[in-house]
Amino acid sequence: MFHNILVAIDPSPARHSALRLAGDMARLTEAKVNVLHIAASAASLAAVVPLEDDAEAKAVLDEAVAELRERGVTAEGTVTQALTTMIAPTISATAEEVGADLIVVSPHHRGSVEAFFHPRVSDAVAHASHVAVLLAPEELDADHA
Repeated sequence: MFHNILVAIDPSPARHSALRLAGDMARLTEAKVNVLHIAASAASLAAVVPLEDDAEAKAVLDEAVAELRERGVTAEGTVTQALTTMIAPTISATAEEVGADLIVVSPHHRGSVEAFFHPRVSDAVAHASHVAVLLAPEELDADHA
């Protein structure tokens, strides 16, 4: 069913759940996994401020690709730069570029007021993408690891 899975990760612990789920789906369908890590920057009136340095971003990506490969999954990865406001469009555009037929992301839970003013990346990706989007639970129990 799936041949090319894009899993978008960030430095949070939730990335491990998304990676496990993407890896499980890839093994079931013999799909390839593309790991995308966006090194985000925030813009203010005076400057663009990186929220993660290049070495940290590369380390997060390398760890993710290695984790998938150790589980027998064909995987490669990319670090890209984007403003926090452009994370969802960047994920959707990357999915199209790599020919993904599934995107795996982890939702970040927020209060209803905050979510109203700042929609979750996972919600924005689901609305903007032309392929299936799978939300990984924040904690995947050990039976599925």
